Amino acid sequence: MKKILTLLFLTSFAIGQSQGLISNVSNRNTTSLNGVWNYIIDPYQTGFYSFHLDQYDKSEKPAKGAFFSNYHAQNKQELVEYDFDKSPTINIPGDWNSQVAELKYYEGNVWFKKSFDYNLTANKHLFLYLGAINYKADVYLNGKKLGTHEGGFTPFNYEVTSIVKPTGNYLVIKVDNTRHKEDVPTVNTDWWNYGGITRDVNLIEEESSFVEDYTIQLKKGNANIISGFIKINNLDASKNNISISIPELKINFKGKAASNGILNFEIPAKKISYWSPENPKLYNVTVGFNGKKLNDQIGFRTIETKEDKILLNGKEIFLRGISIHEENGKGGRANSVEDALRLLNWAKELGCNYVRLAHYPHNENIIREADKMGIMVWEEIPVYWTVEFKNDNTYKNAEDQLTASITRDKNRASIIIWSMANETPISDARNTFIRNLASHTRSLDNTRLISAALLTKKETIDDPIGEVLDVVAFNQYLGWYGGNLEDAEKITWKSKYNKPIVVSEFGGDAKAGFHGEKNERWTEEYQEYLYIQNLKMIEKIPHLSGTSPWILVDFRSPKRLLPGIQDGYNRKGLISNDGEKKKAFYIMQDWYAKKKKEYQN
Repeated sequence: MKKILTLLFLTSFAIGQSQGLISNVSNRNTTSLNGVWNYIIDPYQTGFYSFHLDQYDKSEKPAKGAFFSNYHAQNKQELVEYDFDKSPTINIPGDWNSQVAELKYYEGNVWFKKSFDYNLTANKHLFLYLGAINYKADVYLNGKKLGTHEGGFTPFNYEVTSIVKPTGNYLVIKVDNTRHKEDVPTVNTDWWNYGGITRDVNLIEEESSFVEDYTIQLKKGNANIISGFIKINNLDASKNNISISIPELKINFKGKAASNGILNFEIPAKKISYWSPENPKLYNVTVGFNGKKLNDQIGFRTIETKEDKILLNGKEIFLRGISIHEENGKGGRANSVEDALRLLNWAKELGCNYVRLAHYPHNENIIREADKMGIMVWEEIPVYWTVEFKNDNTYKNAEDQLTASITRDKNRASIIIWSMANETPISDARNTFIRNLASHTRSLDNTRLISAALLTKKETIDDPIGEVLDVVAFNQYLGWYGGNLEDAEKITWKSKYNKPIVVSEFGGDAKAGFHGEKNERWTEEYQEYLYIQNLKMIEKIPHLSGTSPWILVDFRSPKRLLPGIQDGYNRKGLISNDGEKKKAFYIMQDWYAKKKKEYQN
């Protein structure tokens, strides 16, 4: 069936592409470098600086003491004070805090080394792709520095074609999870500062000219047009044949990239089966370029607001949600598909059609599994509490993390909300900071909703940031951080905005198995009563379109120190870190069952 094609050079698809982040890595020709790595703990950065603090990687001929050189003594007289091959080992991906007892609270520098062989196919190009490293990473291959990356939850990649050898390669990464006030997040958070290479490490082999990135989604405002862009890395104008194939929709589009390597397109489509929680339909999509194919599984749906309603595929929905941290239940960073399914299946059992992935971009596995399961997703960047809103470099860091998140996940139908921040104190500088992030987000992706988890006082929703948000969300902790639970149903909320409202957090702590009266803190009965009373209040909030209580599972936090109760865990989970459901779980489950019947979604 012949399709009408309109080529458009849209600014919204051209911004932010210079970063060069490769998307859809899981469907490419990759070689995993996961597994056992050697590591060296280096709190004084001995392998990075000389004793006069000269930085080794700024020298044309680094000293033998530079750890990234992976130098070995050539004779028994030579002084070399490190040896990766004799150093302990650790599993990658993985954080050091949960794998090495003496590093449980460690914040500082650790070097990692992986040796490998690689026979690069003639005329192919090779890239090193790192899913996430917390927080700052200096990356070296065969003694050559590839670059430095900041941000603990976003992917990045480097081309290594000219550096890799058939045998004897050594990848060395210095990881520093030290907190700084100018970082994103800043020094003060309420989650564990897991250090290490916490997500997958892959080599990607590609043609000299290849599809680097693309957006294939429904056009904003028209559910019968599939639009987006294809970006070619290192375009050869003499070999410029692009195709998009979606067999079930009888789409077989062909086109060519412009001189900048980008093809923007619009393709009319009929009889689309739209993605939703009830129908998580994913289409097999193939992007072709010069005879090479890149496959993906993409769902098509619309998400928008109309006054104070959230509409999915034109139908009003209520977001039955839960907040989630990226932990595996064993006291470590989650990453695997199994970790993702464990969390998402619990959310489904609770009755959720939506999850808030707080307070940073989570691993790609959980996003792709949410796509398959029909669970809508709120994705957030770690602009958390009191980042330095007046600092230009801090803003650039936040914007870079936002760009990487959108680049990685923009083709996932499950993501309906990009969140700019969490519980940030109001000021002119903060307002400008978040407004700019919202504007940047819309320049990259105008098809999804924008929100942020705000703070409120005196039951009034009037944060000035609400003006630039599609969904006004706020956190409140009646009965835990103040307020009287007995009078909850008498509380009246007011909103300045005729927009959908989501209660992005509420809750309180309970130690699983600790029982008592409903007025006794830390007991399951207190948490149960807190949920009962909060829901009476929440029901009356105007424009209410969803909730995501805090939180699905207890998680580790060095701020939570009460012996015998917290023991280094935030206990606000509806499920303990050991997998035991608390009484409040069933209160929320019953409420969501009623909401599902009310909205029939």
